[in-house]
Amino acid sequence: MPDSSAEPETSGRRESHFLSIAGWRASSLERLLHLADDVKAERAGTGRSLAGRTLGMVFAKSSTRTRVSFEVGMYELGGHALFLSSRDIQLGRGETIPDTARVLSRYLDAVMIRTFDQSDLEEFAAYGSLPVINGLTDRYHPCQVMADLMTVREERGTLDGLVVAWIGDGNNMANSWLNAAARLGFELRLACPEGYDPHPDDLARASAETTVTLTRDPAEAVSGVHVVMTDVWASMGQESEAEERREAFRGYRVDAELMALSHDGIFLHCLPAHRGEEVTSDVMDGPRSRVWDEAENRLHLQKALLLTLMTDALEPDSTADK
Repeated sequence: MPDSSAEPETSGRRESHFLSIAGWRASSLERLLHLADDVKAERAGTGRSLAGRTLGMVFAKSSTRTRVSFEVGMYELGGHALFLSSRDIQLGRGETIPDTARVLSRYLDAVMIRTFDQSDLEEFAAYGSLPVINGLTDRYHPCQVMADLMTVREERGTLDGLVVAWIGDGNNMANSWLNAAARLGFELRLACPEGYDPHPDDLARASAETTVTLTRDPAEAVSGVHVVMTDVWASMGQESEAEERREAFRGYRVDAELMALSHDGIFLHCLPAHRGEEVTSDVMDGPRSRVWDEAENRLHLQKALLLTLMTDALEPDSTADK
């Protein structure tokens, strides 16, 4: 029997993946945002650019926006999206990641994976021979943050001089915002309770590249910013910690009083939201909320990403994370 622990078949071959924002250079990220703008403006005219192409969507974690946006995106581009839950493929019965990657590479043109461990995603990319997109891991959520940045550019016209506040858990969203700030050079302030800081490697990397502030005071973080972001206090898989987290995050709710401290800032939330917990309904539904534009932009950004990875539309950088 072949040894599934053997060296990756892709050893020495240049690949194009989207595993984290830190894996792409600023110029490629900026071109991706411009392409997403074009895709959105020409939504009805993007045609069948991916006709005959198939995207595999591997879900170890369920989702509304990730599944619908990728599936609709492939349909609108003329391709086909195939939903694969852990119950549908042999990964759920113990087949190794390298073996699954090798098999799916013979069938598909690209794969989007939404799972728990970032290392599983990276292992799949190493052993497969097709583009791999991070649909979410416990470490990163890069597609969401790029859609967020698209929304910010629509509001401000530029990312120059941008100041962003993240309020709440130092989770995969916070880590991806740190990567984005490091690559694109905007200022990021994070207000997190003690014990809920972002990953230290992502924090250190961003702090070396741009202005990053980590504080325990949400008011300090929000003062004068252009964008206020938050997320649920207990993410998928953390349900058993919900009560403990609710107590730890007391005082980190984004309400009208906190938003008033921003510089006419817009409010973003990756959804789903627990209204009344991390954010009040008057903020979610208020005049500064861009949550629904943000959710829509997942579709346009991911269509641009699919075009990039499956047709070399941007010739993206596929350098490893540094």
